[in-house]
Parts: sequence; structure tokens; C-alpha cells
Amino acid sequence: MRKVLIATEKPFARQAVDNISAVFREAGYEMVLLENYKDPGDLLKAVEDVDALIVRSDLVNKDVIGAARKLAVVVRAGAGYDNIDLEASTEKDVVVMNTPGQNSNAVAELAIGMMIYMARNQFNGTSGTELRGKTIGIHGCGNVGMNIARIGRGLQMKVIGFCSYVGMDRLSFAGVKFVDTVENLYSKCQYISLSIPANKDTIGMVNYDLLSLMPAPAVLVNAARKEVVDEASLLRMFEERPDFKYLADIAPDCAGEIAEKFPGRYFFTPKKMGAQTAEANINAGIAAARQIVAYFESGETKYQVNK
Repeated sequence: MRKVLIATEKPFARQAVDNISAVFREAGYEMVLLENYKDPGDLLKAVEDVDALIVRSDLVNKDVIGAARKLAVVVRAGAGYDNIDLEASTEKDVVVMNTPGQNSNAVAELAIGMMIYMARNQFNGTSGTELRGKTIGIHGCGNVGMNIARIGRGLQMKVIGFCSYVGMDRLSFAGVKFVDTVENLYSKCQYISLSIPANKDTIGMVNYDLLSLMPAPAVLVNAARKEVVDEASLLRMFEERPDFKYLADIAPDCAGEIAEKFPGRYFFTPKKMGAQTAEANINAGIAAARQIVAYFESGETKYQVNK
């Protein structure tokens, strides 16, 4: 019997766990849970005899891969997979997959929600502004970016997109005006929403040179990864541009300095909240479970990220 570990320091919603369990029960697999753990050693022990592993933001490093003697497949229930050591996984012939698109609406709604919250002065009773008529730039036009574009258009915002991985046909279909350079994107938009992964090409790429191109008032929204924003540039923008604001669902390392020097011009969620909805939990969890069953039963590797 196949054994699958669900290791989630941030647990799935109970309904999601029940649905995941049903998928594995129908397949004849054993499912075990490791929830709310704080000691990495608990994960090392739990993976020793499992065939498959589902995680959320949990760190699957070389030690975890090395401890898992029987592990064949890891699925990240979500789009980003920078929490998984791909090199170590590949060395041990462990297939790594993600579940793209399953959390995208939840992340998009959070990004737009943060924009509304800041536009209305954090609901402090003073007069704010509306998003209607403002221009939003989508930096990264994958599943999350396209959902942000859809909601933005519904709010009657002007939507501009840039993405080196998505063809112009998709951007046009979504009603997004395409620009050919990232500099053009930033120079045209009062709001920029980041939907890019953290990798060797993107870490630190959102820097002063780009941010300084934004027209006032400039609002940067990051529901992606904190590493894609250069923090020295972020602080420089706060210092030089009184109109600049930064909203993120994961605080930068310089959050304390921002809070001390620039009150009212930022908002950071207490922890990464993009996928923290019941619907996203259920969608990503079920997708991860089905991908594991499909891998073992038919060799399906459609969403493998370490090819």
C-alpha cells in the first residue's frame, strides 16, 4: 500500500483534509497527517517511510529528501515551489510537482483587497480614493496575474501587462494592454502588482530603477515573494517619494524600519495569506492528491517542475 504524508505547519482547512483523504481512500493509499509542527525534526522522522509527500510552505530541504528512504514524489499544494530543494530531489530521482492555478483567485482577491484597504486610508475614517480609472500594471501574467486583471477590469481600472513567458494572444484575450518592456510597464502605472516567482532571474529585480519610473501616487503590491523586491531600493523609494506605498502579504526584512519611519504608507499581512481561503485549500489539496495518484497509477508528470 502506498503511504502519503501530508506535512503542513500551516494546516489545510478541515474540509480540505477530508477531501484529500477521500481521494487516497478511493485509490487504496494510506494517508498520514503531520500538522502544526514546529520542530523540523518531526518532519524528518515522519518522511522516513512514505512514498509521497504533500506540503504547503513547508521547507523540503536536502535533509528532508535524504531522510525519506522511499520517497518518489513531492507535491507543493500551490504555485510557488522555492521551498523545495529541486537539486537534491533530482539527485534522488524524486519527482517534484506544483498545482498551478488552484490558489490563483485567492491570491488575486488578496492583492486587490490590499489595494482597496490602502486606497481608503486603511479605513481610518478619512476620505480616500477609488480604484476606478486608475492604471494597474500586472508584472507577471500567469494565473494570478490574469485573475488580478479580471478583477481590475471589473473595477473599471485600466490594465497593462508585461510577462516574458506569456504570449500576446493571451494578454489580449484577457483585455490587458501589452507592453514590450518592463520599464514601459512601470512608467505607465500608478499601481504595480507583482505575480512573478522567486528565482535566479527575478530575485531583486524590482529595484529603484524600475520603481522610480512609476507616476504618482505609486503603490507597489506584492502577493508573490518578498525576495523579488530589492529592499535597499524599497527604502530609498520611501525616503525620496512621499507618495510611494508598499503592500505585501509577507513582510520584508526591513519591515521594522519601514514601520518606524513611514507609518501609514505600508501594509503587511501577519503571515503569507495568499492561499488562506477555504476554497483555495480545497482546490490545491485535491489537485495535489489527484496528481500523486495519477503519478503512481499512470506515470503522469504534467506539473513536474524538476525535469
